[in-house]
Amino acid sequence: MQKKLPIFQTKRLLIREIEDRDCYDMYEYASLPYVGPSAGWEPHANISHTKNMIKLFKGKIDYGQLGVFAIVLKESNKMIGTIELHSHIKGFKAELGYTINPKYWGKGYAVEASRAVIAWGFDFLGLKRIECLMFCANQQSVRVCEKLGLTFEGKRRKGYMLYDGTINDVLCYSIIDEEFYEKIRDHTWEGE
Repeated sequence: MQKKLPIFQTKRLLIREIEDRDCYDMYEYASLPYVGPSAGWEPHANISHTKNMIKLFKGKIDYGQLGVFAIVLKESNKMIGTIELHSHIKGFKAELGYTINPKYWGKGYAVEASRAVIAWGFDFLGLKRIECLMFCANQQSVRVCEKLGLTFEGKRRKGYMLYDGTINDVLCYSIIDEEFYEKIRDHTWEGE
């Protein structure tokens, strides 16, 4: 089991393991009342909350999870979000999850970071399936999945319980290894 995440560079981004120093950039968006709930987590009440979350993220590798990446703008070295592949069954499938600071929405950063992490999942980890779940109202994530070429599989009724106990339907998109290698890896993503 690896103990350190790889570092990826895309055209505009550095994607690296989340670090303690990211706490202030993360708190900037994690404290907003509409960011966390759209991803299923409670808004951060203070910087200590954010520091504790980063500690939890960094500890995931010790518990058999893959870990959490920070999404960092190359030009400013500002951390603008997180991305991860949450592994349910080792070597078989994982769930893609990401959060971007709203100041940077609509610029393609979630797609750019997701492409790097999805490629890692299939090429290095040997995954057979990567899925992405989102609440029905989260049309921004729907657009990200469509741009990534993921297949819409349907709605999971009462598929997710929020931090406050409310239960919500979620939409499920996925990509399997054959689709990635046949349709995406060698065609859509090359040269971008």
